[in-house]
Amino acid sequence: MKESKTSENNNSRRNFLKKTGAISLGLTGLTAGAIPYQTNSGTKDNQEKRPGNLFKGKPSSLQDRIDRVLVATIGMQRYNWEQGTVAQALLEMGEYDLVVSFARAAIMRQEKGRFSVIGGNMPVNDCSSIGEAVLFSGKLTGDPLFIKGADDMLEVIKTTTHKNSEGIIYHTQEPAKFIMSDAFYMLPPFLAAAGEYDEALKQIEGYRKYLYHSKDQLYSHIWDGPNNKFEREDFWGVGNGWTAAGLTRVIKLLPENRTEDKKRLIAYVKEVVDGCLKYMREDGLFHNVINKPDTFTEVNLSQMISYTIYRGVKAGYLESGYLEKAQKMRKAANEQVDNLGYVQNVCGVPGFDRPYVAPEGQAFYLLMEAAVKDLNKK
Repeated sequence: MKESKTSENNNSRRNFLKKTGAISLGLTGLTAGAIPYQTNSGTKDNQEKRPGNLFKGKPSSLQDRIDRVLVATIGMQRYNWEQGTVAQALLEMGEYDLVVSFARAAIMRQEKGRFSVIGGNMPVNDCSSIGEAVLFSGKLTGDPLFIKGADDMLEVIKTTTHKNSEGIIYHTQEPAKFIMSDAFYMLPPFLAAAGEYDEALKQIEGYRKYLYHSKDQLYSHIWDGPNNKFEREDFWGVGNGWTAAGLTRVIKLLPENRTEDKKRLIAYVKEVVDGCLKYMREDGLFHNVINKPDTFTEVNLSQMISYTIYRGVKAGYLESGYLEKAQKMRKAANEQVDNLGYVQNVCGVPGFDRPYVAPEGQAFYLLMEAAVKDLNKK
């Protein structure tokens, strides 16, 4: 999809978020100068774009569409993994004021060390998903609130007994003991961001041991630990997307001296990307269960694999030949964004058993667009 030539200043519709400055967040240790950015609230263009005009008519540009998706995303109610995934999108977009706000909200809902607890929903892995954003917020602001929050979450991870005999933490909340492909995105990136590299790699290898099928180059969704069998053997599309994107983040977070570890994870990324692409439809989309055409067509896996490809090509470990398919998937995803900024026909809430909308589908649209923007930077 061709990028708009119009400047970001002319396209930005988020002045209501920007013009007040960082000080409006009211966080301890966070001053107006803590998060540098330029505000354009005095320009003629911004004066004409009053709050409430964003959703009138069709998007006029790619940036307009991204702005609508962002606002729609922020307005969605979110569970812990959704809060973490949206916060990661904001982080990779460079929306640091919002990252800090999301991290602060996760700490407001922190219970027994676990981030973002709502309605008693507190699986260790899902609660960890916002950890990288919390650590970033602590470094950015110097506020000890974030450092303590991250330390408390790490202590939960280190001391939990909700794991198998090999030390692999179950993805589901106690007492359920399931290992799930979703976990690749939730826990290892936080561990890597916190410098717990060995533990991050240990968890990855554990998930892979139970879920990966080398013949298909794809991951099953759910392993039942106590019963030593699959609870859901299907190659769930979004589950493979979580895997690819989570591995991508860990590769970036590992230090340069972990060369062999990076190489191993890069091989894992290539495998799952290739495994998915074998089943990509002509329209750039996938079926909900990748290898089952009788399941519904959904959009989020296209966004997740596009994101993975853009990040991999930018980092130099995926060949540029992947870009053609990434662009096809990206185009298909952009065509699913409605005028209100909702990415339609992703694997949808609340049961993820139908094409609808979801915070994670919104987040991966934003992650995909942030990744292609970074790739195109000279």
